[in-house]
Formats: sequence, C-alpha cells, structure tokens
Amino acid sequence: MTRELPDVHDGGPGSEPEPPDRPPGHVRTTGAGPLVGFGVAGLVCGWAVRPVSLRLGAAEPDVTWLAIGLVFFMAAVLCGAAYLTWRTLHHQRRRLVPSRAVNRLVLGKACALAGAAIAGGYFGYALAQLGVTSSDTSDTRLWHSVIAGVGGLLLMVGSLLLERACRVRDGDE
Repeated sequence: MTRELPDVHDGGPGSEPEPPDRPPGHVRTTGAGPLVGFGVAGLVCGWAVRPVSLRLGAAEPDVTWLAIGLVFFMAAVLCGAAYLTWRTLHHQRRRLVPSRAVNRLVLGKACALAGAAIAGGYFGYALAQLGVTSSDTSDTRLWHSVIAGVGGLLLMVGSLLLERACRVRDGDE
C-alpha cells in the first residue's frame, strides 16, 4: 500500500517554490575568513613549536633551505598553472575539459588554505625566535622562517589566482 505525500514546497494551491539564489553547481571563491582562520591556526602552531620542543628536551627544528625551496617551488607551479589556465580560458577563449577545470579549482582552493597555514606556521616560528638570546643559530632560524613565510604567502596568492582563473563568464559553461 502506498500513499501520496505532498510536495515539500507545497504551500497550497497555486503556490510556486521559491527559486534558489544561485543555480546549483556554483562554487564560491575562497573568502578571507577561512584564510585568516588557517593563518592564525598556523601562527599559533608555529609559535608553539619552540616552547614544546624545549619542554620535551628536544632540539629546536631548523628551517632548511630545502624546505624554503620547496615552498617557493610549489608557489611557482601554482602561479604557472594559474597563468596557463587564465590564458586558455580568457585569452585564447578555449574550453577546458570539465574534470580538469574542477581539478584545478579544487587544487587552488586547497593550496590557498595550505599556503595560509604554512605562512602562519613559519611566521609563528619566527615570532618565537624573537625573544631568544641572539646567536648564529637563532638568527638563522628567524630569517629562514621569515623567508619561508613569504613563500607561504606567495603559495596562497598563486592558489587564489588559479582559483580565480577558473572562473568563466555567466554565458559560458
């Protein structure tokens, strides 16, 4: 035995369901709120590395040139992907395969948040080094952390550019 259930939007005879504000399938660009949140979380975690390592009796970690280079390399790759995507969609007016466009959009969103957290983490570690008695090691940790933090900011900017390069005009698919 089955029975008919009323439509969810059934407000009575002759009523129409209200149209949604945006058609389904639209993804908003990453806003400042999540970026600031991830950056602050990274800042707190980066600042906590020094006190935690000292409390555990472990040596403070060094920020190596390899780590710095990796952050800048990731930023360069994402800036390059943003440029190529923008050129393909907006300058040459060609279309991307939908799965590739979605992959680039998701990559941009994820790496923007990761870049904010990385920048915050390295800047937090640099802040933790400010109160340390000046020595070659602490000065090196401070400046390497600042350089890596700038790389994290570039990673975030390149990711946001990639995300925005994936935008198409309203008439396009």
